Amino acid sequence: MDTDNEKFPLHKAAREGNVSVVESLLKDDDGRYPIHWATSANNYDVVMLLANQRGFDPDVQDGSGWTPLMIAASIPDSERILSLLLQKDADVNGKTLHFVASKKNLDVAKLLLGAKPPASTRVRDRRGQYPIHRAAAVGSVPMVNLLLKSKSPLNPTDIEGYTPLHHAVAEGHGDTAVALLKEGADFTIKTGEDILALDLAPDKEVRKFILQGAEREGIDLSS
Repeated sequence: MDTDNEKFPLHKAAREGNVSVVESLLKDDDGRYPIHWATSANNYDVVMLLANQRGFDPDVQDGSGWTPLMIAASIPDSERILSLLLQKDADVNGKTLHFVASKKNLDVAKLLLGAKPPASTRVRDRRGQYPIHRAAAVGSVPMVNLLLKSKSPLNPTDIEGYTPLHHAVAEGHGDTAVALLKEGADFTIKTGEDILALDLAPDKEVRKFILQGAEREGIDLSS
Protein backbone atom coordinates (compact mmCIF):
# COMPACT_ATOMS: atom_id res chain seq x y z
CA MET A 1 0.00 0.00 0.00
CA ASP A 2 1.26 3.44 -0.95
CA THR A 3 0.69 5.25 2.35
CA ASP A 4 2.25 8.48 1.09
CA ASN A 5 -0.37 8.76 -1.63
CA GLU A 6 -3.14 8.17 0.93
CA LYS A 7 -1.75 10.79 3.31
CA PHE A 8 -1.12 13.44 0.67
CA PRO A 9 -3.79 13.12 -2.06
CA LEU A 10 -3.27 16.73 -3.15
CA HIS A 11 0.43 16.15 -3.70
CA LYS A 12 -0.31 12.95 -5.62
CA ALA A 13 -2.85 14.64 -7.87
CA ALA A 14 -0.48 17.55 -8.48
CA ARG A 15 2.34 15.23 -9.37
CA GLU A 16 0.15 13.31 -11.80
CA GLY A 17 -1.32 16.47 -13.33
CA ASN A 18 -4.85 15.51 -12.34
CA VAL A 19 -6.44 18.96 -12.51
CA SER A 20 -9.97 17.88 -11.58
CA VAL A 21 -8.76 16.14 -8.42
CA VAL A 22 -6.56 19.09 -7.44
CA GLU A 23 -9.50 21.44 -7.89
CA SER A 24 -11.83 19.20 -5.88
CA LEU A 25 -9.30 19.14 -3.04
CA LEU A 26 -8.79 22.91 -3.08
CA LYS A 27 -12.33 24.15 -3.73
CA ASP A 28 -15.46 23.14 -1.81
CA ASP A 29 -19.07 22.88 -3.02
CA ASP A 30 -19.59 26.62 -2.47
CA GLY A 31 -16.65 27.42 -4.71
CA ARG A 32 -14.55 28.55 -1.76
CA TYR A 33 -10.81 28.04 -1.60
CA PRO A 34 -8.79 27.79 1.63
CA ILE A 35 -8.01 31.52 1.47
CA HIS A 36 -11.73 32.30 1.69
CA TRP A 37 -12.20 30.11 4.78
CA ALA A 38 -9.05 31.33 6.48
CA THR A 39 -10.16 34.91 5.92
CA SER A 40 -13.71 34.34 7.15
CA ALA A 41 -12.27 32.71 10.30
CA ASN A 42 -10.00 35.75 10.73
CA ASN A 43 -7.02 33.39 10.93
CA TYR A 44 -4.15 35.71 10.13
CA ASP A 45 -1.41 33.09 10.31
CA VAL A 46 -3.09 30.83 7.76
CA VAL A 47 -3.92 33.76 5.48
CA MET A 48 -0.29 34.85 5.61
CA LEU A 49 0.89 31.31 4.81
CA LEU A 50 -1.43 31.09 1.80
CA ALA A 51 -0.70 34.64 0.65
CA ASN A 52 3.02 33.94 0.56
CA GLN A 53 2.63 31.01 -1.81
CA ARG A 54 3.88 31.51 -5.36
CA GLY A 55 1.04 32.39 -7.72
CA PHE A 56 -1.28 33.55 -4.95
CA ASP A 57 -4.34 35.33 -6.36
CA PRO A 58 -5.67 37.90 -3.85
CA ASP A 59 -8.76 38.46 -5.98
CA VAL A 60 -9.93 34.87 -6.38
CA GLN A 61 -13.71 34.69 -6.11
CA ASP A 62 -15.85 32.06 -4.46
CA GLY A 63 -19.07 30.74 -5.97
CA SER A 64 -20.94 33.87 -4.90
CA GLY A 65 -18.37 36.28 -6.29
CA TRP A 66 -16.79 37.14 -2.94
CA THR A 67 -13.08 37.88 -2.82
CA PRO A 68 -10.93 37.50 0.31
CA LEU A 69 -10.84 41.29 0.62
CA MET A 70 -14.63 41.48 0.61
CA ILE A 71 -14.85 38.74 3.22
CA ALA A 72 -12.26 40.43 5.43
CA ALA A 73 -14.16 43.69 5.16
CA SER A 74 -17.31 41.99 6.43
CA ILE A 75 -15.90 40.67 9.70
CA PRO A 76 -14.81 42.59 12.83
CA ASP A 77 -11.20 43.11 13.88
CA SER A 78 -9.79 42.01 10.53
CA GLU A 79 -7.51 44.99 9.90
CA ARG A 80 -4.34 42.86 9.86
CA ILE A 81 -5.74 40.56 7.19
CA LEU A 82 -7.04 43.52 5.20
CA SER A 83 -3.63 45.16 5.33
CA LEU A 84 -1.94 41.92 4.25
CA LEU A 85 -4.29 41.46 1.29
CA LEU A 86 -3.73 45.06 0.26
CA GLN A 87 0.03 44.46 0.42
CA LYS A 88 -0.56 41.55 -1.97
CA ASP A 89 -2.23 44.00 -4.40
CA ALA A 90 -5.83 42.94 -3.80
CA ASP A 91 -8.18 44.93 -6.01
CA VAL A 92 -9.65 47.74 -3.90
CA ASN A 93 -11.93 48.89 -6.70
CA GLY A 94 -14.30 45.95 -6.86
CA LYS A 95 -17.44 45.89 -4.72
CA THR A 96 -15.60 46.15 -1.42
CA LEU A 97 -16.03 49.87 -0.72
CA HIS A 98 -19.72 49.64 -1.63
CA PHE A 99 -20.10 46.79 0.83
CA VAL A 100 -18.16 48.58 3.56
CA ALA A 101 -20.26 51.72 3.07
CA SER A 102 -23.48 49.74 3.40
CA LYS A 103 -22.21 48.23 6.66
CA LYS A 104 -21.18 51.64 8.07
CA ASN A 105 -17.69 50.26 8.72
CA LEU A 106 -15.81 53.53 8.94
CA ASP A 107 -12.46 52.09 10.05
CA VAL A 108 -12.27 49.70 7.11
CA ALA A 109 -13.37 52.43 4.71
CA LYS A 110 -10.51 54.61 5.97
CA LEU A 111 -8.10 51.71 5.47
CA LEU A 112 -9.26 51.16 1.88
CA LEU A 113 -9.24 54.86 1.05
CA GLY A 114 -5.77 55.19 2.54
CA ALA A 115 -4.32 52.25 0.60
CA LYS A 116 -1.72 52.74 -2.13
CA PRO A 117 -3.30 53.05 -4.59
CA PRO A 118 -6.45 54.09 -2.72
CA ALA A 119 -9.91 52.72 -3.34
CA SER A 120 -11.87 54.96 -5.68
CA THR A 121 -15.14 56.53 -4.58
CA ARG A 122 -16.09 56.87 -8.25
CA VAL A 123 -16.71 53.22 -9.15
CA ARG A 124 -20.26 52.18 -10.04
CA ASP A 125 -21.80 48.81 -9.25
CA ARG A 126 -24.22 46.99 -11.54
CA ARG A 127 -27.09 49.15 -10.24
CA GLY A 128 -25.18 52.23 -11.28
CA GLN A 129 -24.54 53.17 -7.68
CA TYR A 130 -21.45 54.67 -6.10
CA PRO A 131 -20.47 53.88 -2.50
CA ILE A 132 -22.11 57.14 -1.43
CA HIS A 133 -25.49 55.82 -2.57
CA ARG A 134 -25.06 52.92 -0.15
CA ALA A 135 -23.91 55.16 2.69
CA ALA A 136 -26.89 57.45 2.20
CA ALA A 137 -29.34 54.56 2.03
CA VAL A 138 -28.21 53.21 5.41
CA GLY A 139 -28.09 56.65 6.97
CA SER A 140 -24.40 56.98 7.83
CA VAL A 141 -23.48 60.65 8.02
CA PRO A 142 -19.83 59.89 8.96
CA MET A 143 -19.47 57.57 5.95
CA VAL A 144 -21.07 60.11 3.62
CA ASN A 145 -18.70 62.81 4.85
CA LEU A 146 -15.67 60.52 4.52
CA LEU A 147 -16.58 59.59 0.94
CA LEU A 148 -17.13 63.21 -0.01
CA LYS A 149 -13.74 64.14 1.43
CA SER A 150 -12.33 61.34 -0.72
CA LYS A 151 -13.63 62.91 -3.95
CA SER A 152 -16.96 61.11 -4.19
CA PRO A 153 -19.44 62.79 -6.51
CA LEU A 154 -22.29 64.40 -4.59
CA ASN A 155 -25.19 64.14 -7.05
CA PRO A 156 -24.68 61.01 -9.15
CA THR A 157 -27.78 59.17 -10.30
CA ASP A 158 -28.12 55.40 -10.36
CA ILE A 159 -29.97 53.44 -13.05
CA GLU A 160 -33.32 54.49 -11.55
CA GLY A 161 -32.30 58.14 -11.44
CA TYR A 162 -31.86 58.18 -7.67
CA THR A 163 -29.20 60.44 -6.17
CA PRO A 164 -27.76 59.78 -2.69
CA LEU A 165 -30.25 62.39 -1.45
CA HIS A 166 -33.14 60.38 -2.90
CA HIS A 167 -31.94 57.26 -1.10
CA ALA A 168 -31.46 59.04 2.22
CA VAL A 169 -34.94 60.58 2.12
CA ALA A 170 -36.65 57.41 0.90
CA GLU A 171 -35.19 55.40 3.77
CA GLY A 172 -36.22 58.02 6.31
CA HIS A 173 -32.71 59.16 7.23
CA GLY A 174 -33.44 62.83 7.73
CA ASP A 175 -30.07 63.60 9.34
CA THR A 176 -28.23 62.15 6.36
CA ALA A 177 -30.45 64.07 3.95
CA VAL A 178 -29.71 67.31 5.77
CA ALA A 179 -25.98 66.52 5.77
CA LEU A 180 -26.09 66.02 2.00
CA LEU A 181 -28.03 69.25 1.52
CA LYS A 182 -25.50 71.07 3.68
CA GLU A 183 -22.77 69.87 1.29
CA GLY A 184 -24.72 71.24 -1.66
CA ALA A 185 -26.80 68.25 -2.82
CA ASP A 186 -29.08 69.21 -5.70
CA PHE A 187 -32.65 68.76 -4.44
CA THR A 188 -34.15 69.64 -7.84
CA ILE A 189 -32.98 66.42 -9.53
CA LYS A 190 -35.85 64.05 -10.38
CA THR A 191 -35.81 60.28 -10.73
CA GLY A 192 -36.62 58.42 -13.91
CA GLU A 193 -40.23 58.54 -12.72
CA ASP A 194 -40.06 62.32 -12.27
CA ILE A 195 -39.92 62.27 -8.45
CA LEU A 196 -38.05 64.78 -6.31
CA ALA A 197 -36.05 63.49 -3.36
CA LEU A 198 -38.21 65.27 -0.77
CA ASP A 199 -41.34 63.66 -2.20
CA LEU A 200 -39.95 60.24 -1.23
CA ALA A 201 -40.16 60.97 2.50
CA PRO A 202 -41.93 58.00 4.13
CA ASP A 203 -44.00 60.19 6.45
CA LYS A 204 -44.76 63.78 7.44
CA GLU A 205 -42.34 63.72 10.38
CA VAL A 206 -39.34 62.87 8.21
CA ARG A 207 -40.33 65.51 5.67
CA LYS A 208 -40.73 68.11 8.44
CA PHE A 209 -37.34 67.17 9.94
CA ILE A 210 -35.61 67.67 6.59
CA LEU A 211 -37.38 70.95 5.87
CA GLN A 212 -36.47 72.33 9.28
CA GLY A 213 -32.89 71.10 9.01
CA ALA A 214 -32.51 72.67 5.58
CA GLU A 215 -33.95 75.93 6.87
CA ARG A 216 -31.38 76.02 9.67
CA GLU A 217 -28.68 75.69 7.02
CA GLY A 218 -30.18 78.52 5.00
CA ILE A 219 -31.47 76.21 2.25
CA ASP A 220 -34.87 76.92 0.75
CA LEU A 221 -36.25 73.63 -0.57
CA SER A 222 -39.23 75.35 -2.12
CA SER A 223 -37.07 77.03 -4.76
